[in-house]
Amino acid sequence: MSATGSLAGMNIETNSRAEIRLEPALGLVVGLGGGVLQSLALGTPIGHGLAIGGTFGLVFGILFARRATSAGAGLIWGLAAAFLMWLVFPAGLLPLFIRSAHSMAELGDARDQFPLLVGYLVCLGMPVGLVLGIRSGVGSNKSDAAFNWTRAIVAGGLAGLLGGFIFDRWMSSGEFFPLLSGLSDLPSRTSSLTLQFVIAVVMGVIFGLLFQRDVRSYGSSMGWGVGYATLWWFLGPLTIFPLLSGTPLDWSSDSGSAMFGALVGHILYGLILGVSYATLDKIWVRLFIQSDPLNREAHGPGLRVLQSLGWGALAGFAGGLVSSPIMLKTGVLTKVAGIDTSFTNWHGLVLHLLVSALIGMSFGLLFRNESSNLGAGMAWGWLFGLIWWYLGPMTLLPLMLTGVCDWSTDAASALLPSLIGHLIFGAVTAYVFLLLERRYTRWLFLDPRIAMREQRRVRPLGTPAPALWFLVLGLGVLLPILLG
Repeated sequence: MSATGSLAGMNIETNSRAEIRLEPALGLVVGLGGGVLQSLALGTPIGHGLAIGGTFGLVFGILFARRATSAGAGLIWGLAAAFLMWLVFPAGLLPLFIRSAHSMAELGDARDQFPLLVGYLVCLGMPVGLVLGIRSGVGSNKSDAAFNWTRAIVAGGLAGLLGGFIFDRWMSSGEFFPLLSGLSDLPSRTSSLTLQFVIAVVMGVIFGLLFQRDVRSYGSSMGWGVGYATLWWFLGPLTIFPLLSGTPLDWSSDSGSAMFGALVGHILYGLILGVSYATLDKIWVRLFIQSDPLNREAHGPGLRVLQSLGWGALAGFAGGLVSSPIMLKTGVLTKVAGIDTSFTNWHGLVLHLLVSALIGMSFGLLFRNESSNLGAGMAWGWLFGLIWWYLGPMTLLPLMLTGVCDWSTDAASALLPSLIGHLIFGAVTAYVFLLLERRYTRWLFLDPRIAMREQRRVRPLGTPAPALWFLVLGLGVLLPILLG
């Protein structure tokens, strides 16, 4: 028995070492290919692209291969790693050494490196992360029963169709089709609508295939949708569509600025796609998976909804109160009820707190059971605040007041001071909500049967959520500054 156990242990150790050797090698090969593509797109020497791509693929295979447990997880970690490499080297250290200065690189230097940001994400982070994630998912010894292809395709396709319908009914009235930006003008409005729907459905199906395992609530699905749609902005309007139209690639910051309206459109479509997918996926699980009548809940769904709304309202009120000094300093409070109104700061503060409580209620519905600790909760809160900056002052407020939303870089630059207030609001809202939620959860843990079920609700450690936070928050804050 001992000899058999020793032999099994040796086999496991041998297989583990083989995996450790294989992942960096695979990352190296894919990175070299991506480096060549990046050099061809940017017109840089092939040797330079090989060195950067090979280094990225090798390091990613060594450091992040175990994190890339699926295609979706590998994609998110690959994009986050590529974005981090761009921040550290082309946008940070490289200009600092070239200028021989003792201060941080200037904003103009970062704008000059915008083509490399596109190249790193599209040519390095995306392919390396996807390949290693697919390899890990296929080669894993874990059961793949949790993943259902039919569920992913049907729920994803319907979510893409629903998101495309909502988005097109909203945007097509102004003859603006953000998902088609970068393509040549189509012969008719019907052709544009049809192609927009096709792209929306394709994006939805791919979203379901990539992120079925990672989506746990409406809030997390919304976050994954925003990150996924942001990648599509780099991949579609800036890369694939110009190639299909027969125009040369232009990854300059000027081209990105011209496409900034499409970026906001992609972010909002990703928001709609994520919420739609989470809704349809939960319906699928309820109809075809959760059929055990013995799994009783401590309280009915109606009480859970009321709890989420009440806790969210209190948390949003606290977030609005803490962020109000920044809103007052930037002059936002006087414009809460309308642009250029005569409302005093006191009236603006009251309206700001009421709106904050309503938005906090949406946080309670979207992000309940999404955070295992206060740090994770605040990260989701920052992401929630960032999304509301794009959705609120960038879109809904001007749309309600003037009937037109301005997604230009000038409008984004003018609203940047309020972005800080939205991030603070999101963090405080998440923090207060999580305190209220944990207080209730401690009471539920008194019953061992309920405790086990409640623990399964909470997102476990080891998911790609940290990479998603870094990627979405980093790009969501940086791009309006970089392209403005």
